[in-house]
Amino acid sequence: MASFDQLVISFLAEEVAGGFFADVPPGHVATVYDRGRGVLKQTWGPGLHFKLPFWQKAKIFNAQTLEYTIRDGFNAENNKEVLGDDPINAATADNVQIQIKGTILVRINKDNVVSLWENIGENFISKIVRPVSRSRIRGVISQVTFSQINAYRHVIEAKMKEMLEAEFAPKGLIVENVLLSDVTTATQPTASTY
Repeated sequence: MASFDQLVISFLAEEVAGGFFADVPPGHVATVYDRGRGVLKQTWGPGLHFKLPFWQKAKIFNAQTLEYTIRDGFNAENNKEVLGDDPINAATADNVQIQIKGTILVRINKDNVVSLWENIGENFISKIVRPVSRSRIRGVISQVTFSQINAYRHVIEAKMKEMLEAEFAPKGLIVENVLLSDVTTATQPTASTY
């Protein structure tokens, strides 16, 4: 019985004492869910902020540039929110099957983090970034020939960035850059889950 009492006291001390404040680290922002008013429209920047314990919950988001790497050996089976993806198989305009590896630099728009949390939730990688990235990259590749990819790589990267920005911006995400690291012919196209 004493251990249960200690557990209850420990929980109350942690929830009440720690429940008054939200500590937002540098490079992060927080939004607040208020049980009476829903998600508040204000965001909190780095620092220590007062909140009502039990009544308000702060959700902290990383607002730094995130590196979404498309590479061999990637495994999202255990965690769908991990940043990254398997190489993307696509067909060029001249019907060459290729495999694409690279990096997408993305970050949360601090001004739209409330909308992101309300409309998409915490799982924006699996809901938005991964499926949209795969689709838009394939779409751009289908418009160019294999020989154009290396000759006009910077133009193709810019077009991919433009396509992703059009999809991500209304959802509260900013695409900083799209960088293709390796584009090779694929010997056997594999089916993708996205």
